Parts: sequence; structure tokens; C-alpha cells
Amino acid sequence: MTEDLGIPVPSNKAEEGGGPHGRSPDEIALDLMKFVALTTGYGRSGGPTAGFSGKPTARSAEEFAEALLQLFERCRDVVKKGK
Repeated sequence: MTEDLGIPVPSNKAEEGGGPHGRSPDEIALDLMKFVALTTGYGRSGGPTAGFSGKPTARSAEEFAEALLQLFERCRDVVKKGK
């Protein structure tokens, strides 16, 4: 499934050393963050989107980076709870 999203998957489990699928929890959390950001249009400015059409808010680069880091932390927490 992750190959369909353009997310690289290691071919050799021994290369990565980590979870049951040869990937570390942080790598899985990063892939989850990418998936959420891409499917929800997270961070896009302007343009029509599905759902509510409220006034788009302009974010500075620092605010956007902070929001992505918070999203990553939330994804990391979800991955850790799944163990």
C-alpha cells in the first residue's frame, strides 16, 4: 500500500533494523505524517478544498514548520500506542 503512495519501502529488512517490518517507529510515524498531510491538503494555501470553505489563513514558514513538527509528534504517539 505504501508503494502506491510513492513512499519508499526498504527491500532488505536487515538494512533498516527496527520494527517487525524492518522499519523504525520514527520512519513509520514520518510516513503517517506524510499521508495525513497529503490526503488532507495540510499546509496548502488558498484554492478550493472539500468541506468547509472558510477564509484561508496565511502561515509563516516558522508556523508551518512548527505545525508539521506537532503533527509528527502526534503520529509518533499513535505509532507507539499501536505496539
